[in-house]
Amino acid sequence: MSDGNFNRALLPSTPYASGIKMGRQQMKSKAVTAFQDTIKEKFPTLSDEELQPIVKSFVSKL
Repeated sequence: MSDGNFNRALLPSTPYASGIKMGRQQMKSKAVTAFQDTIKEKFPTLSDEELQPIVKSFVSKL
């Protein structure tokens, strides 16, 4: 009886999972950029120092 690692080594590699991960990361980056732009648009008096903790909080919730 063979183990699972041996069987997986015989299969061709599939880039599907890495493509999914890359797409998720790109969407996360776009979401953060869109969030920053929206906050700056709605609250133009907000300084960059005040914006940073808000963006960090948003990123932690993604």
